[in-house]
This record gives sequence, structure tokens and C-alpha cells, in this order.
Amino acid sequence: MVDLHSILADHRSKSADESAKLSDSHNANPTISKIPDIFFDQILTHFKLTRVEIMVLMYLYRRVWCRPNLYKEHGISQLMSHTEMAKHLGINLEDIYQSLRSLEEYNFISTIRSGQYFVRKYFTKDFDEHFGQTYDDFEI
Repeated sequence: MVDLHSILADHRSKSADESAKLSDSHNANPTISKIPDIFFDQILTHFKLTRVEIMVLMYLYRRVWCRPNLYKEHGISQLMSHTEMAKHLGINLEDIYQSLRSLEEYNFISTIRSGQYFVRKYFTKDFDEHFGQTYDDFEI
């Protein structure tokens, strides 16, 4: 039988792990992503997205609009691996696929081909039109 002292000796606190990560990277500057306030004011309040759907949408949004991307003016992501996305987000692959299908049903994204997505800058066609966002006549 294992005693309590041996269990506690092997236990590591999550906060200790996180503080170690922060101390290792204290010289690094945090990055910033520009997410339109409409996401917080309209999308989160009017659409019942799951936590995983929000994570996947924000991941794709950052890939398309917040990082260097040759296809930004078209709102299209570069090709990416679903496995890489799952690993980066810490989500299993089936949840990634389910979230991608759900986000397509909401029309927040459209699949160009596997691993490449059209992501609206203001999340919906109505908001894009209202704020004057065009995609060089690219329409899905």
C-alpha cells in the first residue's frame, strides 16, 4: 500500500510549473493579437459557441488576420495540419473536426481545401459588409 507521504513527494503543483515557464521566458515580450471588439460584444453573446469552438475560431483568426500571411487580403489561411492544430491547442483531433464543422455551419469559416480556411475579418457576412470589409471579389 502506498502511503500519503510518497504521493505528496511526487506531486508537483501546476502553479510551480507555470512560474518555472515564466521565469525561463522572462526576457521574451508577450505577443498581442488584434481581435475586433465585435467578437466579445456580439459573437460571444449571440452565438452559443463551445469552449473548443472558440479556441479553434481564435486559432484560425490569429493565423489569418494577426500573423504574417500572404493571403490575408483574401481572408484565407495558409495550409496547416489538423494534427498540429490539435497539438498546439491541447485538444483531441475529433474535437477539432467537430468544431470546424460547427464553425462552418455558423458561416464563420469556409473550407477552401483541407487545412486551408476562409475566415471573415468581422466573423459574419453582415458585419463584414457593415464595416466595409471586402475580399477582392472572393466570395464563398
